[in-house]
Amino acid sequence: MELPTLTPDAPAQPAPKTEVGSYFVANYPPFSVWSQNHLPAIQQALDAKPDPDTKLGLYLHIPFCRKRCKFCYFRVYTDKNANDIETYLSALSREIDLYADRPGLQGRQFEFVYFGGGTPSYLSNAQLERLIERINVRWNWDAAKEVTFECEPGTLKESKLETIKKIGVTRLSLGVEHFDDEILSVNGRAHKSPEILRAWEWIRNVGFPQVNIDLIAGMLGETEDKWKACVEKAIALDADSVTIYQMEVPYNTGIAKDARDHGGVSEVASWAQKRAWVDYAFKQFEAAGYVVSSGYTLVKPSRHAGFVYRDSLWRGADLVATGVASFGHFQGVHYQNLDKWETYIDSIERGELPINRALPVNDHQRLIREMILLLKTGSLDAAYFRRKFGQDILKVFDEGFKSLVEEGWATVTGDQVLLNRKGLLQVDTLLPRFFEPEHRGIRYT
Repeated sequence: MELPTLTPDAPAQPAPKTEVGSYFVANYPPFSVWSQNHLPAIQQALDAKPDPDTKLGLYLHIPFCRKRCKFCYFRVYTDKNANDIETYLSALSREIDLYADRPGLQGRQFEFVYFGGGTPSYLSNAQLERLIERINVRWNWDAAKEVTFECEPGTLKESKLETIKKIGVTRLSLGVEHFDDEILSVNGRAHKSPEILRAWEWIRNVGFPQVNIDLIAGMLGETEDKWKACVEKAIALDADSVTIYQMEVPYNTGIAKDARDHGGVSEVASWAQKRAWVDYAFKQFEAAGYVVSSGYTLVKPSRHAGFVYRDSLWRGADLVATGVASFGHFQGVHYQNLDKWETYIDSIERGELPINRALPVNDHQRLIREMILLLKTGSLDAAYFRRKFGQDILKVFDEGFKSLVEEGWATVTGDQVLLNRKGLLQVDTLLPRFFEPEHRGIRYT
């Protein structure tokens, strides 16, 4: 497949760039309406009797990086020494311990665990082992179907990968992003392409049940030829799954700051161009035996065991979120931890959960949340929502689904809603039509 280019007689006008703002829809209602006023709700939820049918996950935020990427909008630290890291890991394990005696968690086992960042693989072997040893005093994830661990190529050694496997990790996710060294450098990535290939050899030597690689379409400096080469090299790695994000420019990124200095528009390629690049990648991966699993993911069906973390969360699982600034959900209440190092550590030292804001969600909002997140897979089954919520989404959201069909993004046949490729590639832009009126047109984060 050839990517779109200007024809000889087309006007030589620059393609529109990506404006500053959030694009990716990760939750509902929007984060901007969560507040400290609702903190009593999360405390009540933690002390309420749990629903035995609700699955449970654990998220551990490891907020350290070798370098801050220009597109990063997460709470990360690049200036912490070994003593600082030890202080944080001690607080993280104590936070997890604070959850252990809450009635809403009694007798429950983790179905999935996710080490996210930052860069979890920034930790040394000894730091990882001490963290797990502390956690295992009160918790373990022996029953977990999936334990995911995010890695940055330049932080890996074969011995560290062996330690990661030893602590029970079943799914490794490698932040490749791109294979072009100039693009990696311009975007502030700490690693270079030789580190990717070296890490990949170690990963395969150690052996993990599932290995994912991340790519980003439309990074600063991207060109048609470089993207094609990136896709070709990614296919050659033969990962079990591949995640391809389209570069966005959230407000608190380095690229956003540069954009504000130049009229509010970034140098990141247009959304139309990024969708064309992802479409090209999807077709190339499909030709290599992969199948599309969502608007961002492809899997090798013969080897891939599924995304337990994604699929459970998108169907309403509880998530105990630990670490600075992390987001969770528990028994009908969204919440986020304190997002500053000092206040997070101080809260733990007082023996208090470091929760900063929350939002209880009603049944209708829970339905919307599951519906829009599951639409990211490219399809919906109305029968699922009738069974779980007692609602016919095709009637309740008749206007929204009709608009998807009329605008050429989807088809509806019986109970089945199916996005076409064009709709799937820009699914996040289609979701706000299903928001409640008061949540449309407001800042998302």
